Amino acid sequence: MDASLWDRIFGTQSDPDQWVVIATGVVALAAIVPHTVWRLSRNAITIAHEGGHGLIALLMGRRLDGIRLHSDTSGLTVSRGKPTGLGMILTAVAGYTAPPLLGLGGAALLATGHITLLLWLATVLLVAMLLMIRNAYGVLTVVITGGAFLLVSWLAGPQVQAAFAYAVVWFLLLGGVRPAFELQGKRRRGGAGDSDADQLSRLTHVPAGMWLFFFHAVSLCSLLGGGRWLLDL
Repeated sequence: MDASLWDRIFGTQSDPDQWVVIATGVVALAAIVPHTVWRLSRNAITIAHEGGHGLIALLMGRRLDGIRLHSDTSGLTVSRGKPTGLGMILTAVAGYTAPPLLGLGGAALLATGHITLLLWLATVLLVAMLLMIRNAYGVLTVVITGGAFLLVSWLAGPQVQAAFAYAVVWFLLLGGVRPAFELQGKRRRGGAGDSDADQLSRLTHVPAGMWLFFFHAVSLCSLLGGGRWLLDL
């Protein structure tokens, strides 16, 4: 790798002004709270959710058959292997915990000034995920998302890169909170009988409500910790 490219990727960049950090958080919140906007922006959370399932499945030695992303912002990750045991449990856990934990990891990188590295890592993960997508809508969604990261990484100046990176991380942290509440609402209405929480309940004999509490705990703790890093508190 060329030395200048190495320095560009792994070097550190200056932190943006505090108003930029706050403004990007407000923008991320505006993409999450209104229902009409969330119906579109939630696709990005679904990418992280299904990507989490897929990544952990591979790390646990399972065979990943493919990932599908749907226009209603649902998704499906299919893997083969032992139907019970730790590998299957961790694969199921990874979905709802992936967006907030990715946000927390991103906040840690930004707190140390690695803005460009974050953008490149996100691009690499999206390209890897693209190889496992098995439907047209999923390909379109990942290509658009990955293209945005690639364009910002290559063509944008430092200030734009910083604003984009902070907006993405805020979105993962804040957007990672809402899906668990949505799942809780669906289960209260008698729906989502085959959700990740219900699958985990069957795998571990721990009530689905406890797994839902775990999803809440991970997302809220990630938001608190990541938010403190982003705001330099």
